[in-house]
Amino acid sequence: MDLVTPDLGLIFWTGLVFLLLLFILTKFAWKPMLNAINTREANIQDALDMAKKTKAEMEQLRSQNENALKEARVERDQMIKEAKATSDEMIEAAKAKAKVEADKIIETAKASIETEKNAAIAELKTQVASISLEIAEKILREELSTKDKQAQLAENYVQDINLN
Repeated sequence: MDLVTPDLGLIFWTGLVFLLLLFILTKFAWKPMLNAINTREANIQDALDMAKKTKAEMEQLRSQNENALKEARVERDQMIKEAKATSDEMIEAAKAKAKVEADKIIETAKASIETEKNAAIAELKTQVASISLEIAEKILREELSTKDKQAQLAENYVQDINLN
């Protein structure tokens, strides 16, 4: 039990050593420890402030990026709309030009056909007239071979003239 109950001298020397240690620690170690703690606390606070600032900058950049993306989309849509309008105009112009050219080709073909038709008709008329003359000549030779037939033909012509 002696170990459990300390002596008055032991208490005195333990208290004195404790106070001396406390004085030495206060004099030499307490200030550097407080300075280190304060420095660390300041560094942590600076890091937190920097993180808040960085977060705010990131939010601002994200907002700017979203705005730029919206503007780019609007610009893209406008460019697509303009390109489509230009494309439609070009298609319509090409259709109109093709129609004009087709009409011109059709008119040229019609004129060519009409010219060839007229030439064929003229040639046919010439051939018909030539053949008719040959037939008429043969018929007249045969019919007018006798005097009675000539007189009868002349009389028929005179009657036809009087009737008209």
